[in-house]
Amino acid sequence: MTPRRSIFLCHLLAVLAGWLALFATPQRALAADAETYSLAPNDMVDIRVFQEDDLSSKLRISPKGTINFPLIGVVTIGGLTPQEAANLIRRALDKDYLVNPQVSVTVLEYGKRRFTVLGQVGKPGSYDMPEREGVTLLDAIAMAGGYTRIADASKITVRRKGDGKENILKLNAKSMAKDERVSTFQVQPGDIITVAESIF
Repeated sequence: MTPRRSIFLCHLLAVLAGWLALFATPQRALAADAETYSLAPNDMVDIRVFQEDDLSSKLRISPKGTINFPLIGVVTIGGLTPQEAANLIRRALDKDYLVNPQVSVTVLEYGKRRFTVLGQVGKPGSYDMPEREGVTLLDAIAMAGGYTRIADASKITVRRKGDGKENILKLNAKSMAKDERVSTFQVQPGDIITVAESIF
């Protein structure tokens, strides 16, 4: 083989490897999203039980995070990953109805998930959460245009409804941004985030 042909083949292999990586990466990313995505209200899910076609169902998650599944009734799957939801349903079926059932949960349609940012940010308002992705408190503030000149990033409140009541959480985004050891706060659909005004 001539040196020129050898160089050409090496170049061709490098180009092919690049194309393969380009197509493979989105698939890996989608797989990772599917493993970590938390099911949310208004998501449409396809639940299948192996060799039990009568139980397979396409259901929309209620605003309370529940579904009504055959045999076992109301099940809360909001906040769980699809795999965690499948395990929960499998255990409930295994307990009283089926022997070692095989359950899969797939998201068919992602419901609209919104949060609101108020107070001292550039663009106060409601924002859609990206499909299959989580949003941290710092992400949410960035989406709302960042802090105003008089914002106090150490005084942020989050109003969150859960279990039939409203909880108010007090957070320090300044610490989150400066110290990697401070755990990031994950925004949930329906959260109302308010950035306080600095008193100075």
